[in-house]
Amino acid sequence: MTLDSYYLLGRSGLRVSRLALGTMTFGSAGIRGIGGSWGTDENNARAIFHHYIDKGGNFIDTANSYGAGLSESLIGQFIEDAGLRDHVVLTTKYSNNLQPGNPNSGGNGRKNMMQAVDASLKRLKTDYIDLYMLHTWDGMTPVEEVVRTFDDLIRAGKIRYYGLSDVPAWYAARAMTWAEAHALAQPINLQLPYSLVERNIEQEFVPLGQTLGMGITAWSPLAMGLLSGKYRSGGQGRLNNDDANGLGLFTERNIRIVAALADVSDTMGKSMAQVALNWVATQPGIAAAIIGASKITQLDDNLSALDFTIPPELRALLDNASAVQPAYPYSLFSPEYQAGILNTGVSVGDKPTGYCRTKFVPKIENYAFGKADETS
Repeated sequence: MTLDSYYLLGRSGLRVSRLALGTMTFGSAGIRGIGGSWGTDENNARAIFHHYIDKGGNFIDTANSYGAGLSESLIGQFIEDAGLRDHVVLTTKYSNNLQPGNPNSGGNGRKNMMQAVDASLKRLKTDYIDLYMLHTWDGMTPVEEVVRTFDDLIRAGKIRYYGLSDVPAWYAARAMTWAEAHALAQPINLQLPYSLVERNIEQEFVPLGQTLGMGITAWSPLAMGLLSGKYRSGGQGRLNNDDANGLGLFTERNIRIVAALADVSDTMGKSMAQVALNWVATQPGIAAAIIGASKITQLDDNLSALDFTIPPELRALLDNASAVQPAYPYSLFSPEYQAGILNTGVSVGDKPTGYCRTKFVPKIENYAFGKADETS
């Protein structure tokens, strides 16, 4: 298979693959963490990177804290060696402190963002970053300071676009509206955890992104491997490790989800990972799912996740098994509740059928990622 379709990220002109390559494990071979040792060495990381590119992928995700900067360094070297800088959409993030004891080398403030972006540019061997992201909300830096600094970096040519990862919904909304009010560059992306196991972003973030024009990139779409297929019927994997203790993942609800996913996988003749990734990538508001791999075979399996469509009845099985009971006040916004309190005796809808018809996009034949043949 190939990733031969690209879509605009949020309200922007940036074209990205629906499956992004996550590189958190690049350069982290043998590092021991929750669930045991993980990561991949430089040679394997290079092979995975090139295989993703060869299959048409163009969306690379990293962060300055991955491997304490080593992931960025490897990605920068791979891109430089292959001469691919203009072909890839390079995403990196800042927030985490890389200098213990220095309070201004972490957090979301202007001082840290300015020094972090320069350090990332050096490691990545480039003079610009396509998508620069706040990695995690620090709970204290004013959103106005963050937005103004992102805008300054765009004006300086150091970044092209920016986004927000793991922030409260109100914070993202404030960032967008403050940027709009002051004619500053607006965020185009939200990076958040999303999977059959973790669906909480549907209540606030998905409608936020759809309404304000921020595409969501989903991290951990396989729930740290729980949905990979290793844990069906009592299977064993790194999440069974004593020091991981399942990371709280082996709940009654999640076991039901894994069982439902296994049933759909068997019925369709697709791997559990493929079905789980397909479900995430085709959900409302999701721009791309971030996939990681430690082996080429694993990457190939993941890259085939968009080669099929989940039938409605099987999708409903997954939806029902993983449904999240909405907490207040979201329970008041369900169609059933709204129909009761807003009953007018007539049919009322937002727009008539066809009003939001998908706009026409001409198909360009004989075009491949990075090159066109002579008949194009």
